[in-house]
Amino acid sequence: MTDKEIAEFLKNYNGPDVSLMEICGSHTAAIVKSGIRSFLSPHIRMVSGPGCPVCVTVTSYIDRLITLSEEPDNVICSFGDLLRVPGSRGTLEEAKACGDDIRMLYSPLDMLEQAAKDSLHNFIFAAVGFETTAPVYAALLENARKLGISNIKLLTSLKTMPEVVKRIGRRMDGYLLPGHVCTVTGFGLYEPIAADIGTPMVAAGFDAENILQAVFALVKLKGKGVVKNFYPSAVTAEGNKKALKAMDRFFEAGDASWRGLGMLGNSGLYLRRDFSDFDAGSRDLTEDRENAGCHCSKVITGQEKSTDCPLFGSTCTPSAPKGACMVSREGACFNEFINR
Repeated sequence: MTDKEIAEFLKNYNGPDVSLMEICGSHTAAIVKSGIRSFLSPHIRMVSGPGCPVCVTVTSYIDRLITLSEEPDNVICSFGDLLRVPGSRGTLEEAKACGDDIRMLYSPLDMLEQAAKDSLHNFIFAAVGFETTAPVYAALLENARKLGISNIKLLTSLKTMPEVVKRIGRRMDGYLLPGHVCTVTGFGLYEPIAADIGTPMVAAGFDAENILQAVFALVKLKGKGVVKNFYPSAVTAEGNKKALKAMDRFFEAGDASWRGLGMLGNSGLYLRRDFSDFDAGSRDLTEDRENAGCHCSKVITGQEKSTDCPLFGSTCTPSAPKGACMVSREGACFNEFINR
């Protein structure tokens, strides 16, 4: 079918209701930017999933970063979004305003030069992300070892996606797989999951045409436990073997706590024992406390829409976020707000 025919089918679809989850936060942003939801049939429901890394990070992790920042020997480095995510003791942005040395970087590798020039401080990167960013952290540690830089550490909140799909499972009629993650991991590891839960999954890129093709395929494949790849320019069944090898060298799987999902077995990545000197204390950060009235945990697991949250658009806005979903440009609430 042509793109025009696909768009007409999705607009006029009058079959059984279908709930489809886009797991990737970048897909959520692309769907909002292209206006895809506005012309889908009311029988096709797109649900934003737990694919925004800062949105699924629990408050005890933010609290640990703030505690570390209060120690005078430490410099905390982070991507920009994380600075505004609320912990139970406030945000990293507020800690910075109080005088703690907290720096926003565009890449973890930027920390190498800073740490090399200042051997009196420990440089701790807030290593939040999925399989997409884990190879970058591996490259950071590889370079630190080669250069003999010993004052670099990571506080990891690295998550992996397959266990999440298993947990949500049959609650959805189809999954738009995370394109960036699948570039690293490949789509093959989702095939046994799709077969087990009897739910179709499609790997897709981020332009509107490719997303529409993926949504069309998921609607047509409802009830079939198969995986299709609509992003062959970047995604293969096996993934990026070099990146996977780098991840495996430095990281091992372990149980991890997710906002809204609790503890999921083998869904986190932690530094292996051989590299424990790089770890700033990443394990056992499990507690999560949302602000009163915040429904982020329900939004990112598909139980509610952003607009169901009583704080949405009133006391919670991008300029004054009460929850992580309103902070990140990949967050469901942020994208819903800017699309109003």
